[in-house]
Amino acid sequence: MDAYDGGSNARHGPDGPEGPTGSAAPGVPAESGAPAPSVGLAEPHPPARPGPPAGPRAGIAALSLRYRIGVALALAVVAVGVCVHLGMTFLHVAPPNTVTREHGKAVDDWIYPEFEQNWKLFAPNPLQQNISIQVRAEVRDGEGGTLTTGWYDLSAEDGRAIDGNLLPSHTQQNELRRAWDFFLATHDGENRPVGLRGSLSESYLRRIVVLRLDRDDAVRATTGGVGVIERVQVRSRTSNVPPPRWSREKVSTTPAYRELPWWRVPADEAGGGAR
Repeated sequence: MDAYDGGSNARHGPDGPEGPTGSAAPGVPAESGAPAPSVGLAEPHPPARPGPPAGPRAGIAALSLRYRIGVALALAVVAVGVCVHLGMTFLHVAPPNTVTREHGKAVDDWIYPEFEQNWKLFAPNPLQQNISIQVRAEVRDGEGGTLTTGWYDLSAEDGRAIDGNLLPSHTQQNELRRAWDFFLATHDGENRPVGLRGSLSESYLRRIVVLRLDRDDAVRATTGGVGVIERVQVRSRTSNVPPPRWSREKVSTTPAYRELPWWRVPADEAGGGAR
């Protein structure tokens, strides 16, 4: 039997339709187990991994819209209140001006009594007067006679002690001035006591001037020997500070005096002691 008689199962020769065993037909690329590499094509990117799930929102962002609006309104009210309070406090501590003169009562109603301020934004106006405290005494000498001393300028003595002193004492700076301010605050223009502390201020000022006279040895300077202070008199000398040369301001430089009545000195203070 030849190849033509084998039917459809007979093996074809080299020239059969399938060609030689293991070879592909002409013009058809041979199949292989590995894929052919692509030329000129980029490999596709791997799919992006999903990120972590978003957590719940916190703070105001977690609130609903209407609650966020409410919070915004509350913050606005607080901000306005703070601004108003700061403005009222500024007007309260600021020097007198047009606004405080016109709306001073409204400012005071806001500040007092809860927000009272015991300070000022700027330092007070500098003192434009020179005030000197002076004293003289009636002295009984050893023969029983009475002599009157001249006026002792106690403020000038303190000024000389302070001038050039890097560390002046509190007594030199404030004792006499505080005593005089205390007296003025407790007496009227006629030197009459006002309130319960009037006699206390008189006693305080009297003791200071007696001690100063004893320190200045006023008795010996007056009597030439021993003696006892029986009475003292205090006065103030007030004069305006002259303006600078470049200023056109005109002020009177004539001093004004305020004399207090004579005060009798108790026996325990007459020698300069104070108990």
